[in-house]
Parts: sequence; C-alpha cells; structure tokens
Amino acid sequence: MSKRLETAETAVAPPPREPPPAADRPRPRTRSGGPPEDRIGYLFLTPWFVGMALFTVGPILASLYLSFTEYTLLKPPEWLGLDNYREMVADPRLHKSLGVTFVYVFVSVPVQLVLALALALLLNRGVRGLSFYRSVYYLPSLLAGSVSIAILWRQIFGKDGLVNQVLAMAGIEGVSWVAHPDFALGTLVVLNAWTFGAPMVIFLAGLRQIPASYYEAAMVDGAGPVPRFFRITLPLLTPIIFFNLVLQLIGAFQSFTQAFVISGGRGGPSDATLLYTLYLYERGFGSFDMGYASAMAWVLLAIIAALTGLNFLLARRWVFYES
Repeated sequence: MSKRLETAETAVAPPPREPPPAADRPRPRTRSGGPPEDRIGYLFLTPWFVGMALFTVGPILASLYLSFTEYTLLKPPEWLGLDNYREMVADPRLHKSLGVTFVYVFVSVPVQLVLALALALLLNRGVRGLSFYRSVYYLPSLLAGSVSIAILWRQIFGKDGLVNQVLAMAGIEGVSWVAHPDFALGTLVVLNAWTFGAPMVIFLAGLRQIPASYYEAAMVDGAGPVPRFFRITLPLLTPIIFFNLVLQLIGAFQSFTQAFVISGGRGGPSDATLLYTLYLYERGFGSFDMGYASAMAWVLLAIIAALTGLNFLLARRWVFYES
C-alpha cells in the first residue's frame, strides 16, 4: 500500500523547474535604479560631457550674454540690454552684408547642386575608373575652404590671370574680376559652385539605390531618357536633394575664408564681397566690438534656423519618400 502511495505522489508531483536562461534573468540594479553597465558607460562618456560643457555650451551661453553688453576685450562687459540689436537695425553696412550674403547663397547653392547632380548622373552611367573620377571631383570640396585655394583663385581672376589670358587669345580684353564691383561677388559664387564634390558623392550614392526595374518597366512602356529622369530619377532623389540643400545652405551662410582672402579682409571693392561673416569678423576682431559681433552671430543663427525650418516645412510638398 505504501509503495502505491509513493508511486502516486511521484506521478502527481510537478517536475523540477529549470533556472531561466541568463538573458531572461533580472539584471542587478544600483542604488540609482540602473544596471551597473550604465555607470561604466557614463564614465567613458565623461570626457565628452566635459568637453561639450566647456567648449560648446559654455561659449554659446557666454556669447548670448555678451550680445547684450558692450565688451571690447580691454575692460569688463557693460550691460546694454537691447542696444546692440537696435544698432543693427540702423547699420547700413550690416544691411549691405546681408544683401551680399543672400545673393551669394541663393545663386551659388542652386548652381552647385545642379552641377553635382549632372556629374553624378554622368558617373552613374558606368564610367571606367569611377573611383578615380569620384576622388578627383571630391577633392575641391576638401581644398576650397583653404587659404591657398583662395589665393590661387585671386590670381586666376586677376588682371593678368588665367581667365584674361584665355580671353586675350580670343581678342577680348578682360578686367580685374576680383577688383571690379560688378564681378567680384561672381568670382566667389563660381568658387563655391566649384566645390560640388561632396553633394555629388551623395547624389551618386542615391542614384545607386534606385531599383533598375523601374527604368526597365519605363523603357518597356516607351519612355525616353528625359521622361525617365523627371518621372523616376528626380522624384526618388528628392530626399537626397533636400538633404544636400539644407547642408549646403548652412555651409554657404558660414563662408568666410574665400571672401576674406580675395578681398584682402575688407569686403571690397565697394563692399561687393562683404559677406555677413566677414563683417562680423571685422566688428569683432577689427574694431574689438565683441558685444556687437556676438549679437550679429545670434542673428545669423536665427536666419539659418528660420531658413532650415522653412525648408523642412516646404519639404512636405515636394519631397517624396518611397513607402
């Protein structure tokens, strides 16, 4: 009888539970409520946080404070309130620099993107030595912001430069393009458009992502190269165009080195190349009016932020994201 009861109890008793796998076990917690790995992660991120506070957030907040003060580097800042911003409203050279900058940005950026897209379409057709051409065309984007290229550009468009030598071969007498008020800004526009390498590489990567089956189906339907470009390539590239547009707009508003070197640091002739950043530099480091220069920097930030926000707002109307 006792053996039967032991057998019955053994049959009814549940099997012993196996320990859960290590991935499902609850992780140990620290007093702050997080796993100990978080502490290690934050420890390794500490240098970045310190650098962010000292070299980014700190200077930003300091410039915001200085924009409401009179500060000449020689004496402590003196609080002025909104006087610097009121002075900007009545500053004719600032208005001139804004006009020059807007012309420079809204002419050079579209030209640059059109050239970049055209070259990307050409290289996407299976050119031999693609990596070589891609590197060669990308090189100006790395060098155009350097002082040496700006000096070279001033020589090319000078009175005895390469451009006038080519025109002389056709019997045309050229002028000093960088010293003429009507053409000086155009040389800067051409220089910025010449740096199409970076957006071209991004366009080329976007073209490689378009499925070939779309083009094959369009060719079966009898679509030629132009309809295929406007009905397939361009709509599917709109996210890449939008990305390049935002990046190049921000970069163009911050252009400084080219205008500084070509104009000799004065924005001449007749303020024709007085970009906003050049005038900001002149007021801050030429006149030591750091308070006014800080106010100009915050106005530039507001302009870039407004145009970037406008681009994102308008992107809903023309940017196509494939579902």
